[in-house]
Amino acid sequence: MMTASAPGIVSLRNLVKQFGTTTAVDGISLEVGEGEFLTFLGSSGSGKTTTLFIVAGFEDATSGDVLIDGQSVLGVPPHKRNIGMVFQRYTLFPHLNVHENVAFPLSVRHRPKAEIQKAVGDVLRLVRLESYAERKPSQLSGGQQQRVALARALVYRPRFLLMDEPLAALDKRLREEIQGEIRRIHQETGVTVLYVTHDQEEALRLSDRIAVFSHGRIEQVGTGLDLYHAPSTAFVAGFIGNSNFIAGTVEGKDGAGTAVRLPDGGRWVVRKPQPAGAGASVSLMIRPERVRLCASAPAAGSDCAIKVRIREITFLGESLDYSVVTGWGQTLAIRESFGGAPVVPFEVGAEAYAAWRPDDLHLFASQSPQAPAITPERERPSS
Repeated sequence: MMTASAPGIVSLRNLVKQFGTTTAVDGISLEVGEGEFLTFLGSSGSGKTTTLFIVAGFEDATSGDVLIDGQSVLGVPPHKRNIGMVFQRYTLFPHLNVHENVAFPLSVRHRPKAEIQKAVGDVLRLVRLESYAERKPSQLSGGQQQRVALARALVYRPRFLLMDEPLAALDKRLREEIQGEIRRIHQETGVTVLYVTHDQEEALRLSDRIAVFSHGRIEQVGTGLDLYHAPSTAFVAGFIGNSNFIAGTVEGKDGAGTAVRLPDGGRWVVRKPQPAGAGASVSLMIRPERVRLCASAPAAGSDCAIKVRIREITFLGESLDYSVVTGWGQTLAIRESFGGAPVVPFEVGAEAYAAWRPDDLHLFASQSPQAPAITPERERPSS
């Protein structure tokens, strides 16, 4: 797995892209390491696909630069950037069979016939479709068609591979199957991959690192573990995994931590640096699996705890999901591992205490909500 300090074969330098008065990409800088699988993760309109298209050469940057192997490629047409591209739509030629579809990029480059035969055979074996070479796209499943598209993007051994929501049209079972294939192919080939998705689970399954996009900017870049356990912003904390957010007000420093007043008047000392001045609104975040239910309050001065009423209990085999309500009316989610005991320890309607270690709390300055940037609809390139 590549690290942030690995040499970059792709460098984004303060990229900006504007569509009229709308800023779709707003000052993005990023280094992509050799052989890295890096995913752009974000909701629709966050700027992730526009950034990918600037790297590919399908969009021109308003300002900033894209470097490949240290050389600027601004103004270099897409077919001269030595990249492979896989889209959500398979864009296979319906009148050509699998072998002919995969061979197409080499044919238009006028490669020798023997070289084409060997390259196509090798890449079809890589994607495990060598026995489907004579079939037409209409004779393949959606997952098989996407593997053909992947083979076609890899057949001329591109410097790196760009993938834009390639699995969005597949059902959950097929998505998981092709995710495994993509991961295997990446490990076997060592090709550098830039991957775009809105699906956090997909990003976590596939990626060495993930860049979380919001409103045309990158909120945080890191491994899945980094983003889940050490989110740098409330947005990342809410976007990656499940989270409980509790509003609070800063009272000031308390030793090495921050004293925060809760909506019901309670006071916690959070072992995190103070993100804002006294009196400022903040958000406290705790993951559902870090919360436990107790019949009585923990000893004073130990864990954080609030009194709650149990609204709903859901048995999920390996865990119990609780939906509980605080004294100020907020609903919190709790997930506890289920040990297999035949009796659930709490009942709906019962009162209990939700408790967690102070170190498991995250503290963020409250931010005003922003409207998502809207990127004008446009047709994506077909090849």
